[in-house]
Amino acid sequence: MKPIRTSLAPAAIGPYSQAVSANGVVYVSGQIPIDPETGDLLAGTIAEQTARIAASIKAILNEAGTGFEHVVKTTCYLTDMAHFGEFNTEYARHFVSNPARECVQVSALPKGAEIEISVIAVLP
Repeated sequence: MKPIRTSLAPAAIGPYSQAVSANGVVYVSGQIPIDPETGDLLAGTIAEQTARIAASIKAILNEAGTGFEHVVKTTCYLTDMAHFGEFNTEYARHFVSNPARECVQVSALPKGAEIEISVIAVLP
C-alpha cells in the first residue's frame, strides 16, 4: 500500500491519507470543498463546491498516476437533495468515465460542508 499526497489538494483533517494506491487501484478519501492554500471551506453554489472538489480529486489522481477517465466508482454525499440537479450537472463535466455511483443525503459533513465525494480509480 502506498499513501498518495499532494499540496494541490487539502491536507487530511484526521488520521488518514488523501488517497492510497494498492494493487493497481487508487482509493481517494472523501473530499470536501476546501481551498488547499488557505484550508478554508469554500462558500459558494453547489456547482462551485463540486468544481473545487473535482480540482482536488484531479490533483490527487494525477499524483497517483491516473485521471478522471480511470475512475470506476464514486460515492457522493449531499446535505440537501434539493441541490442534486445542480450537483449532477457539474459532476458530469468532470467524471467523464461515467463511473458507478451512489449519491445520498446525509445530515452533516465535516466542517459544515454541504457536499463530499470519494472515488476509486484504476491505474492505467
